[in-house]
Amino acid sequence: MAFTPLPGTRAPVRVWTDPYAIEPQAARQLRNIGALPWVEGVAVMPDVHFGKGATVGSVIAMRQAVSPAAVGVDIGCGMSAVRTSLTAADLPDDLAGLRSAIEAAIPVGFAKHDDPVDPRRVRGLEQRGWADFWAGFATLDERVAPLEGRARQQLGTLGGGNHFIEVCLESGGPDAGRVWLMLHSGSRNIGKELAERHMGIARRLPHNAGLPDRDLAVFLAGTREMAAYRRDLWWAQEYARRNRAVMLALLCGVVRDAVGQVGFDEPISCHHNYVAEETYDGVDVLVTRKGAIRAGAGDLGIIPGSMGTGSYVVRGRGNPDAYCSASHGAGRRMSRGQAKRTYGTADLVAQTAGVECRKDAGVVDEIPAAYKDITQVMAQQEDLVEVVAHLKQVVCVKG
Repeated sequence: MAFTPLPGTRAPVRVWTDPYAIEPQAARQLRNIGALPWVEGVAVMPDVHFGKGATVGSVIAMRQAVSPAAVGVDIGCGMSAVRTSLTAADLPDDLAGLRSAIEAAIPVGFAKHDDPVDPRRVRGLEQRGWADFWAGFATLDERVAPLEGRARQQLGTLGGGNHFIEVCLESGGPDAGRVWLMLHSGSRNIGKELAERHMGIARRLPHNAGLPDRDLAVFLAGTREMAAYRRDLWWAQEYARRNRAVMLALLCGVVRDAVGQVGFDEPISCHHNYVAEETYDGVDVLVTRKGAIRAGAGDLGIIPGSMGTGSYVVRGRGNPDAYCSASHGAGRRMSRGQAKRTYGTADLVAQTAGVECRKDAGVVDEIPAAYKDITQVMAQQEDLVEVVAHLKQVVCVKG
């Protein structure tokens, strides 16, 4: 579908869903964003929903400014996936055992590694740049200095909430049944700590007085506050990328131990909470994607559904109206609290039939019915991406 303009905004706000179907809170957020004097334009993805500070599913292009809330607290959160040489018949009969092995190798929830992961001991993990990366910790906001040990132990861990690790099967086409490995995670506690510190600083700056929403406070180019935020932001984005790389390598190791001989294609990785410097119509802008992936022409990306509905590997079409972006998933249609009030474990069991995963009260808020229909979301962005592969999970690990 083509975009629909959201009326009543100063900067253009282009929507890839029915504007009247957007929840009122989210629509109010989008209008507040479109009113900011630094905003060049906004693209709204079909998985749009209300978020803290800025709307999830929003792509915001600003001139000489950036809003940390438009990135969110999980800086660099995103997806990684790799196609294997395996087919469904190669998987062990005991998928519960495979799930247990994944959970033993990769800490989930609030857990962390007993000792920091040594990249030299992880087969298949990129070895370059680790010393320089960790040396950069000393340049971060001095208030996070006591967190270095925890950050090192959390590298290569999943977290909780909507983060997941999956073993999937490709659906349809000549490669039907091919096994893929996929995961979703971000910058863990250190990203959250850095984000919250900078959001607090931004709210107190004089030029942000009188904003329609104080959570939309911005840093301006040329200021020490902007320089400090971008320094910490880039580091946290790299932490998130390396976190996923470590987990994917550990996951490949678990599968290798379970099945023996296996080959892996080149991994796909994409952030969906981040900032990038980009140019559109000759204008240099800082683009924040909060719940959106870059979908430049030819870019490979990953758009997951829920823990029972499968995911899509996509190739970007490079649509400049959307700032070369696409959705980051299905998007929630109800809050976590509402999901827990509406559904129980029996519903979770029914909606995750055929998937080896947790089916207890602790993950009811992640029940598939709490999310939008991923097939409809994909249909609404056919001018943003083309589908490369449709995947259906058979194992899902949640925090």
